[in-house]
Amino acid sequence: MTRIVVLLVGLLTVLMIAGLAHGDYPIPPGELIALLLKPQEAPPHIGMIVFDLRMPRLLLSILVGAALAVAGAIAQAVMRNPLAEPGILGINAGASLAIMIVIVGLDDVPASLTPWVGFLGASAMATAIYALSWNNGTSSLRIILIGIGLGSLAGAATTTLTAFGAIMDVQRALIWLSGSVYHADWAGVRILAFWLALPLALTFLSCRQLDLIRLGDTTAQGLGQRVTLVRALMIVLCTLISGAAVSLAGLIGFVGLVAPHLARRLVGPMHARVLPVSALIGAVLVPAADFLGRTIVAPAQLPAGIVTALIGAPFFGFLLWRHRHAAA
Repeated sequence: MTRIVVLLVGLLTVLMIAGLAHGDYPIPPGELIALLLKPQEAPPHIGMIVFDLRMPRLLLSILVGAALAVAGAIAQAVMRNPLAEPGILGINAGASLAIMIVIVGLDDVPASLTPWVGFLGASAMATAIYALSWNNGTSSLRIILIGIGLGSLAGAATTTLTAFGAIMDVQRALIWLSGSVYHADWAGVRILAFWLALPLALTFLSCRQLDLIRLGDTTAQGLGQRVTLVRALMIVLCTLISGAAVSLAGLIGFVGLVAPHLARRLVGPMHARVLPVSALIGAVLVPAADFLGRTIVAPAQLPAGIVTALIGAPFFGFLLWRHRHAAA
C-alpha cells in the first residue's frame, strides 16, 4: 500500500504544479516553486494569479474529488452493489432540483446561498428515500429502487423547470449542473473543508463497520452488528460528504464510481486501505479533469463534470460488461 500511496501523492504533486503553472499567463515550474517557497517576494500580479485564482480552484477540486470518492466507497459498501455511487441515493437529483428551483423559480436570490440550497436539497432527498424505504428496517434493494424512483421524479421536475424557465436563469443553473470548480474562492475552500472534517473522520473510524456490512445483513448481524442502525449512519455520512461536495462544485459524476473500484483493485477490499486510497484517487481525478478541461479546448474551458463523464462512462460500460461476463 505504501508504494501506491507514494505514487498517488507524487502524481497529485505533479498535477498541482501543472495546475498552478498553466493558464493564460503561464508560469515556469522553477519560478512557481520559488514563489511557493517565498511568497512574500513574488511580484503582486503573479501572486494574485497563483494564490487568489489558481490555488483555490486547485484545492477545491482536490477536496471535491476526495469527498466524492469516499462517498462512493460508502455507497458501494452499504448497498453491496459495485455499480453504486452517491447519485443512487438521490443526492445529486435532490441537489439539482433545489438549485434549479432557487435559480429559475425565485428572483434575486444571492449567489452565496446556492451551496447551502444544494446541500439542503441533497439532504432532504436522502431523508425522503430512507423514510420511504423503511419497513420494520431497511434493505439495500429498497433503498436503491426508491432512490432510482425519486431521483427520476426529481429529474423530471428539473427538466420541466429547464424547459419553462427564463433563458438567462436556466443558463446559470445549467453551468452549475455541468459540474465545475472554475468559480472557486478561498471562502468556498474553507466552507467545504469545515463541512467535510467531521464526516470524513467518522467514516475513517467506521472501516470495520463497512467491512462487516458489505458481507450481507445476515452475516453482519451474526457478527454482532446492528445493521439497520449502521446503514442509517453510513447513509447520513455519505449524504453529508457528497452533498457538501456537490453543493459547491455541481454534478461531477463517476468519481464516486471509478475511484473505489480502482482502490479495491490496487489494495484489496478492506476499507482501512480502500478509503484513504479512494480519497487519493479522487483527489487526483478531479484536478486532472479540471486541468484537461481548461487545456484541450483552450482558451475555452470544459467543466470538470463533462470530462469526468467522458472518462467514467466507458468505465461504467466496462463494469457492466465484466459483471455480465462473470454471471454468464
